[in-house]
Amino acid sequence: MIAGSLRLRLLLAGAVSILIALGVAAFGLSVLFERHVERRMADDLVVVLDRLLAGLDRDAEGKLTVADTPDDPRFERPLSGLFWQVTTEPRGLVDRSRSLWDTELALPDDELSEGALHQHHIDGPGGSTLLAVERRVVLPARLGGGPVRLVVARDLSDITAATRDFTGELLPFVGLVAFLLVIASAVQVRVGLAPLAAVRARLAAIRSGEAERLGTAFPDEVQPLAAEVDALLASRDRQVETARARASDLAHGLKTPLQVLSGDIDRLKQRGETEIAADLAGLGETMRRHVERELARARRNAVAGSAAAAIAEVAGRVVKVVGRTPAGDALDWEMAIDARLKVRIAPDDLAEILGNLLDNAARHARERVAVSAEVDGREVIIRVVDDGPGIPPELVPQALRRGGRIDTGPGTGLGLAIASDIAEAWDGALRLGPTEPGRMTAAVHLHRAP
Repeated sequence: MIAGSLRLRLLLAGAVSILIALGVAAFGLSVLFERHVERRMADDLVVVLDRLLAGLDRDAEGKLTVADTPDDPRFERPLSGLFWQVTTEPRGLVDRSRSLWDTELALPDDELSEGALHQHHIDGPGGSTLLAVERRVVLPARLGGGPVRLVVARDLSDITAATRDFTGELLPFVGLVAFLLVIASAVQVRVGLAPLAAVRARLAAIRSGEAERLGTAFPDEVQPLAAEVDALLASRDRQVETARARASDLAHGLKTPLQVLSGDIDRLKQRGETEIAADLAGLGETMRRHVERELARARRNAVAGSAAAAIAEVAGRVVKVVGRTPAGDALDWEMAIDARLKVRIAPDDLAEILGNLLDNAARHARERVAVSAEVDGREVIIRVVDDGPGIPPELVPQALRRGGRIDTGPGTGLGLAIASDIAEAWDGALRLGPTEPGRMTAAVHLHRAP
């Protein structure tokens, strides 16, 4: 929609402005051309008027006449559109061109000073409109004295025709100029909006983890916006760090009390107070579940877009830890991951995901656990495969649900759900499968980092 596109609105506004401006310019040029031709025509009529004045004389009978008439043949052709006329005051018509035939030019009743030149638009023969140039002079005594009024006129249809021809030749050129200006306007809009496209590309790079800030490589009009966005990103990073620090403080603050409680439960069991020990164990398990839930929520709300983690390094560290547990010590661990491969996630979050997956695999595997990673387009798929009993496909949704349990072994039922939540917080996903007896695969899909 045009209303939703700044580019189209600018192009439309530019095109309309160009067309209006060129339309006004074409009209103005036509008017100027018409006035110019009219002035040139008036100048030519003044020359004829002077020739007519110079030709005034008296005939043998002493009457005033035009002894030397203008030699333009149109004055001799009836209704040719070019006329002259001489009148005296108050006697009236003295002489006129044959082109007037039996008509007389009706001149306006204006007061003419001697020798003054006046220009009028008057009615002519056959309903035509004429451009008339007249002058009033006082004759010398040898011509009988008295004022005389001389006028030369020409049909304005000639000017109209010339203006029409000029406009007809002007319009194609105006159309070509309009086309070129619209193209130039489109280029101008494209160049002018290019910084906004650069801002969008930089924001996409920030979102994908390829960049941290918009930077300063923008025009002066866009730079304040980029600076505000960078300030917003910096504020968000501080909030992320604060959230992570609070989550870490929460984990460390509750870790020691839970360990003390676990020791007390073991001592109660040794004393034979199993019922109280069981109650406390249930309470401890509930507390641990709430802690893990809040930690996962903190991670979900405090991801950093520019983070990157080396998969091989993080996976190797987690395998060493899980491999030392009683369940992991008896297993064969295989890892096939390119050391240069990175994903867009905080290293601690990746360690949390892999820790949950590898701990789950160690508890269910019979002999072997394999960790691998491969590139699939812009994604990286990290797979954890064990030779355990697998999960029936119909129970996969339950295994990924928070607190979902499909066995009666140790654990809270939060491991896979927490791993899934963390992956989703980084625009990734955790998928289980293929899963079958003797094979269980957990695949983590994350965006590749540069």
